[in-house]
Amino acid sequence: MVLWLLLLLVGLPAWAEAPDSPQDLQQECAPRVLRTEAAPAEGPSNARPAAGWEEVTLPDMWARRWPHHDGSAWYRIDWERTCAAGTGGTASAPLALGIDGISVAGEVYINDDLLWRDASLAEPLSRSWNVPRWWLLPESALREGVNTVWVRAVGMPALSPGMGALRLGSATAVSEKYRQALWRQRTVYFINAVLCAMASVLFLLIWVLNRQERAYGWFGLMALCWMAYLSTYLAYTQWPWPDSLTRSRFSLVALVFYVLSVCMFTFRFGRQRLPRVERVLWSLAVLGTVMAVLAPREHAGQWFGLVWQGSMAVFLLNCLQFQWHAWRPQRQGRNLQHMTLAVCWLVFAVVAFNSFFSVFDRWQVARDWAALSGVLVIGLLMLLLGGRFARQLRNVRRFNLELRERVEQARAELSQALAREQAQAVEHAKLQERIQLAHDLHDGLGGSLVRSMALVEQSPPTLPSARVLSLLKGLRDDLNQLIDHGSSAAALVPQTPLQWIAPLRHRITRILDEIGIASEWHIAPQWLGALEQDGRPSALQCLLLTRMVEEALSNVIRHSRAHHVWVKVEQPDAEQLCVRIEDDGIGFDLQDVQRAGQSVGMRSMAARAERLGARFTVDSSPGATVVLVELRLQPSDWRPQ
Repeated sequence: MVLWLLLLLVGLPAWAEAPDSPQDLQQECAPRVLRTEAAPAEGPSNARPAAGWEEVTLPDMWARRWPHHDGSAWYRIDWERTCAAGTGGTASAPLALGIDGISVAGEVYINDDLLWRDASLAEPLSRSWNVPRWWLLPESALREGVNTVWVRAVGMPALSPGMGALRLGSATAVSEKYRQALWRQRTVYFINAVLCAMASVLFLLIWVLNRQERAYGWFGLMALCWMAYLSTYLAYTQWPWPDSLTRSRFSLVALVFYVLSVCMFTFRFGRQRLPRVERVLWSLAVLGTVMAVLAPREHAGQWFGLVWQGSMAVFLLNCLQFQWHAWRPQRQGRNLQHMTLAVCWLVFAVVAFNSFFSVFDRWQVARDWAALSGVLVIGLLMLLLGGRFARQLRNVRRFNLELRERVEQARAELSQALAREQAQAVEHAKLQERIQLAHDLHDGLGGSLVRSMALVEQSPPTLPSARVLSLLKGLRDDLNQLIDHGSSAAALVPQTPLQWIAPLRHRITRILDEIGIASEWHIAPQWLGALEQDGRPSALQCLLLTRMVEEALSNVIRHSRAHHVWVKVEQPDAEQLCVRIEDDGIGFDLQDVQRAGQSVGMRSMAARAERLGARFTVDSSPGATVVLVELRLQPSDWRPQ
């Protein structure tokens, strides 16, 4: 592939520069050029000079001959037909004139008749230097014997003014040569500009979406600068610049930054770290820009030449250094992408070397390898970067697939872990329910049994049947209450503290009266909080508090030998509920009871307080035992621990 491209690069310019053969221009009766001369225009009128004519060869740049002449120059081409009209030849066939270009603008005469003139021969000048044209020569304007083509070229020395190749012959032959010149001077550059526009938009967009890929950004900027430089070859007018010199300054700045972008792209693509070289390149780019912008008109040609030659030298050095970087032996092996880019730069290096040391003039540049190689190399670079981008997309797709597989695997493992945790949570819930059931049985039904046993012990040996039936009904009621509160989360909260404590007060007071213990109940008349808002305990909190009060009163009945007991329920504020049980019994040593490990009821109350998140304290001494529960009320969505 690369070899084919190199052969194409060699063959196309050779075809483009093939000299006019006698067959092409119809050797029979073909016009014969006698002499070609040039002379600087005289005076402000730019009239044809009467003297000072010098023999020249086309294409020609008169700035080399008259470096200080600024304005216009005339070219005179004397020619004659090789056979006379009516001799049986083809002299009567239409003749045509073709010119590859006039720099920067100009006008053409056949003898003394105007054949063609640019739209503007004053600044801003029309641009005809890279525009081939051809015309049919009117028979009425031709003479017997020697005829003269007069061409006036308008320009300034800094812009390489002059005239391109000229052709005289049949309309068929001249038009065919015109098509060839149009291809190499216009079409190839237009294709190049279109490719550059596509590349700049595409790869700058890729860089904007992924700022880490700086090689794409530099390539997009490189294509953009090259497209701006190609406008010099394609523009017909100076717009939007005010004059020819300003446009040339702009084109030269575009070339400077094109070379800078080429170097930066090469470093980023080849993963070369050359910070000092980059600083030098930026300094040279700034220097070249300043020289191009500030070059004085009278010395613009020399300044422009230095900037152009310096840019080409930097370009050549960059291409050559990357050859070493790409082809040198490496431990991990040579990189195929780097070698491909090295081949592209080798092609460009040959072109730049040819342009840098070319002995041809400005007109040769318009038809040299730069345009053809530019199309091929920009296409190769687009394919190279496009392939690299496609590989990156494949890597991303492969990474996404692997990530998806790992996510699915992690999801499966997480599902298994959640299933295990759910099973453990179910087992834990069962255990908690068993513990809760044990506490409820101990505090509820167990307390009732203890109270019933105390009544039996303190009663006469023979109990009436009604008395026994009453005890059994109390046990049944406690059992029903235990069952009913199994789903206490859905139970309703009593409307007032009196409604909450009333069932317990009714049962306990009756037992206390029977065994001779006086009781006083001080209950807050209302909850401080509004319905379904803070300031009211939940149904579950009411149940747990009921069990704790039952257990405390059961201990009073069983162990205290008290004569008086006080139960107090109050709300110091809307966020706190306090329950206090006090008796005047014999008391007990709290630490001894805890060390003995016999106080199941005490441990049960402490466990319930912990579930409630309440503060539970017991203070006991002879003649006074106080059990205090301080509950911090939570919003209605409170759940036990």
